[in-house]
Amino acid sequence: MIYQADATVKEKLFPLFADMKDTCILSCLQGHMGQAWVDHMGHPGAAQIIVGDFVFYAGDTESDAAIALVQHLPAQCLVIPANAAWAKRIEEVHQDNMQKIQRYAFRKNAADLAPLHLRRLLRKLPKDFERRKIDGKIAAMPSLQLISPDFTGQFESLEDYCKRGIGHCIMHQGEVVCAASSYSIYNGGIEIEIGTARDYRRKGLAAVAAASLILDCLEQGIYPSWDAANPASAALAQKLGYVPAGAYDAYEIYWK
Repeated sequence: MIYQADATVKEKLFPLFADMKDTCILSCLQGHMGQAWVDHMGHPGAAQIIVGDFVFYAGDTESDAAIALVQHLPAQCLVIPANAAWAKRIEEVHQDNMQKIQRYAFRKNAADLAPLHLRRLLRKLPKDFERRKIDGKIAAMPSLQLISPDFTGQFESLEDYCKRGIGHCIMHQGEVVCAASSYSIYNGGIEIEIGTARDYRRKGLAAVAAASLILDCLEQGIYPSWDAANPASAALAQKLGYVPAGAYDAYEIYWK
């Protein structure tokens, strides 16, 4: 049997996830968003964190509830295990509905992100495109949500996003065509979500939107964390100044 952790139990989970650097874990354990599930409320030995599509596992894989935790998943998710033992559990349980992939981590150091370089990137915005900070009106625009509902989707509402989130976008002819936004938030930082409408890719818009968001974050003392889903995202991160910290394995899991 597994149990949903309350704030008191979440405090006990920091040691279990100490070796994992994904900021979504902090988002949950610090009480900003997401859920945590455990094998025992009083003395948790194995735990799962869910924030949006991301799922993390840490602790004792031999716990009686370990398999129940691995089976407890959203319909479509990206699973990140703390170690090889959890990876083995995931592969055993989901061998028929999983795909192993690589993601790319980056060093979390604000000194890597040079404002002068980022401002130079802003000047590369093509003619007839407009750079805007996402406000309540833009957050509600269908063109933003069509690119990615995850720009605002982890927040309780659009109003909540406008209070606690942050985002910048590129507009063309009154529609959002590219955006960089807070997928999740944690104390002193955000995890970046970025996307571009299909017909507007390969125009350099993502670099401009990301640079605009990163500059805003740095000016506010917020760290803009980047974790790349593919080599293209990793290349963009390096263009912006992020320093690679290595690739790691994750699992895409789809319930049939």
